[in-house]
Amino acid sequence: MDSEGESVDPKLRFTDRVTSYVKARPGYPAEVIDVLRTNCGLTADSVVADIGCGTGILSRMLCEHAHTVYGVEPNEAMRATAQELLANRPNFSVVNAAAENTTLPATSIDLITVAQAFHWFDQKEARHEFMRILKPNGFTALIWNDRKTSGSPVAEAYEKLLMDFGTDYAEVQSRGKETLENFERFFGHSQIRRASIPNAQHLERDAFVQRATSASYMPNELHPRYREMVAAAQQIFDENGGGGSVTLEYDTNIYYAQMS
Repeated sequence: MDSEGESVDPKLRFTDRVTSYVKARPGYPAEVIDVLRTNCGLTADSVVADIGCGTGILSRMLCEHAHTVYGVEPNEAMRATAQELLANRPNFSVVNAAAENTTLPATSIDLITVAQAFHWFDQKEARHEFMRILKPNGFTALIWNDRKTSGSPVAEAYEKLLMDFGTDYAEVQSRGKETLENFERFFGHSQIRRASIPNAQHLERDAFVQRATSASYMPNELHPRYREMVAAAQQIFDENGGGGSVTLEYDTNIYYAQMS
């Protein structure tokens, strides 16, 4: 799973990445909503908690299909951005809280979603909290955009860029490799279903560089290797972006079940 950063407090990792995050992180295909509606009980009456909502990438989609969406986010900068970007969504409320203590009322949530954030949680504590806030028979869906690291020159060059410049890339990738055993422990059973949907991100030159800098393990502007990293990313684009853009491909993977 293409996870993004560690060694710093996970709740603070993305504070200096918000601008790049908004401009260059991939969204989720519309089929994600189809999976949630068909398999996880999402309806126009649903109350959804999007835990670790970040800048609201998934929350925005959920707002179009649910009655109420709570975006739970502990990082102040990310939370403020979600609040700003979804200000025109009256059914969205941002919550200053974490997965382990959402502050939401007990048995108040029909569906919990977690997009690109589960690997940062204290999973034992988050499990207890999710069980507390879910209504009986409520579902939880864990979602990742898993970037393809091979199969095209740009995918392989981008992966090498991360390996060459990432300050703790290997550690983060290791943390993000969730196992079936982890999921079974978290959900409380082995009847976990998975849906996989192709996804792609088409990036112009500046956005391609920002895609790299949005990762919390990559050098920020104060890092001595930042300019070198930007130049290397620009070179990858120049060598592969003949049509004015490059494409990063993903598998959007959804792991979903009721919890017990």
